Amino acid sequence: MPVLAFATTLSFSGWIAIAVTIAVFLVMLLYRGVPTDLLFLGAVVGLAMLGVLSPRAALGGFANPGVLTIGALFVVSAALRVTGVLDRVGNQLLGTAKTVNQAFRRLMVSVLAISAFIMNTALVAMFVPIVLDWCRRRGISPSRLLIPVSYFAIMGSTCTLIGTSTNIIVNGLLKEEYRAEEQRIEQGTAAYGHLEGFRTELRPMWLFEIGAVGLPCALVGSLYLWFFGRRLLPDRTDMIEQLDEQRREYLVEMLVQPECHLVNKTVEEAGLRHLRGLFLLEINREGDVLTPVTPNDTVRAGDRLIFTGVVTTIVDLEKIPGLVPAGEPTYDFSPEGERTRQLSEAVLSPSSPLIGTTVRRANFRRLYNAGVVAVHRNGKRLKTKIGDILLEAGDTLLLQTRSGFTDRYRHSRDFYLVADVAGSEARQTSRAWLAILLLFVLVVWLMVTSWFDSAGPLSGLGSPAIAGIAIAGLMVVGRCLPLSEARASVDMHVLVTIAAALGLGKALTESGAAEWLAHGFVGIFGSQNPYVLLVLLYILTVVFTETLSNAAVAIMLFPFGVAMAAAGGFSPRPFVMAIALAASLSFLSPIGYQTNLMVMGPGGYRPRDYLRVGWPLALSIAVVALILIPIVWPFQLGS
Repeated sequence: MPVLAFATTLSFSGWIAIAVTIAVFLVMLLYRGVPTDLLFLGAVVGLAMLGVLSPRAALGGFANPGVLTIGALFVVSAALRVTGVLDRVGNQLLGTAKTVNQAFRRLMVSVLAISAFIMNTALVAMFVPIVLDWCRRRGISPSRLLIPVSYFAIMGSTCTLIGTSTNIIVNGLLKEEYRAEEQRIEQGTAAYGHLEGFRTELRPMWLFEIGAVGLPCALVGSLYLWFFGRRLLPDRTDMIEQLDEQRREYLVEMLVQPECHLVNKTVEEAGLRHLRGLFLLEINREGDVLTPVTPNDTVRAGDRLIFTGVVTTIVDLEKIPGLVPAGEPTYDFSPEGERTRQLSEAVLSPSSPLIGTTVRRANFRRLYNAGVVAVHRNGKRLKTKIGDILLEAGDTLLLQTRSGFTDRYRHSRDFYLVADVAGSEARQTSRAWLAILLLFVLVVWLMVTSWFDSAGPLSGLGSPAIAGIAIAGLMVVGRCLPLSEARASVDMHVLVTIAAALGLGKALTESGAAEWLAHGFVGIFGSQNPYVLLVLLYILTVVFTETLSNAAVAIMLFPFGVAMAAAGGFSPRPFVMAIALAASLSFLSPIGYQTNLMVMGPGGYRPRDYLRVGWPLALSIAVVALILIPIVWPFQLGS
């Protein structure tokens, strides 16, 4: 096979690109709370300032069709939530299920199928409260079902082009590289011109192409979960009682105000000894801690009462006049404010500006007009004082909010899940039929886009970005969701991260770093056995994905995969598809994929739960993928 004669030395710009990329990886590994969008944006701006990238190349990712497609699909997914389409499907599926096995089987089929066409993060956000409600009514621990919901959504999303942002971005990179090589051929500067058929193998994917391997992987993974994986799931019986009392147990600190009628009464007289689902752990009086609390201890003004309890009992506790949450002293506790207050729960996302700050410094009152009552983390209540808790991604916050808080922030990038404790959000069910119709139109549109010539008069109809934006616009015009909610549903953290990562990937390509690394990689492992290279690339992608942003990993490994194929004289398609699949199939940790983190708090999971259930799943799917990829997309270049 012909091997490209790359230069043995790397330019200074190439070394800078590699150094910046390594620095970005190390910062994300060592500092979990770092905002990845700002990190990647800073890296690509720095490369532009150092002359490694032109400003146009550095910021070109913000006009990338793949990024725009993902933004449009956020709006489409939000419309399906707002109109109650996903609610209706979920409730009908689980409504008549009576056992865990029945619920598991129905979730397996439905989540796999729906996640192929709906962004998996949006789907999991809708299914979590449905599963929790079913578990509460049946007295079953949600830890038996929520990890599978995340895993099914991940596996199903690899069956089509639009199920996950990773596939969309990789397809956009393929299209960009295909057109760039086409232009180079016209200019007589083709990079791969001597490799017959190489450009053809860079053609964009069609809607179900990746499903040729993604679907078998999903089927094998589902069979593993059904026969073996579900037996490895934790059965946290302590979660059942918490669900009966409206989900999680919290540690709550209440402040006794001077006007409270409990002042100068004993604990027994105040009725604080035998509250159902609530226990008074200690009394903090100006730094002196009374514990254990006895029935004869007296309550005084200024005391901080530390309770452990579940949500509904906390609601009852807050109804006592003069007894207020101590976590947010600046919150409005006036009688006028009480009439408009309610409790809400929210799960922090990694993009929240609150990550890495304490509750006291977060200033919820200013940011959200809300107060933190308690924090729940990784299936355990936190025993630290509320104000001193250092917030982390995945924390479940019990908030005292104003009415309308859920409507305002349910699509905010700061939170994965937002729900009122005492009620459910209203749905515009009258528009459900229109949302379903428009989704169907979008799927059909994307299926036929490959029929249009990208340079012909109907090129606009052949653009996935144009299709997504058009359908998202029709969702708004058709009143499936208000314009304000459409804007709020677009996760700018994700889009900025992807757009900036595209610039970083461009730096690796244009500086020659990707070619230089690929040439060395092929030289070390040999150019006669592409399968070894494929396996190593797949493993490398999986390892990076479990610790870093999956989309960013795919973007930065894409030029490396293409260059490695060119260096060995192989088709780039199997290597590109391996990157797309491995970057999406993350099962080993809660931080490897957003949906894994989303179910961690509600399911009461710990990091080791993902590893115990996920490693056989990741291994079995890797075996299937690595067997099928070379069969579906051969290494040999066609004519």
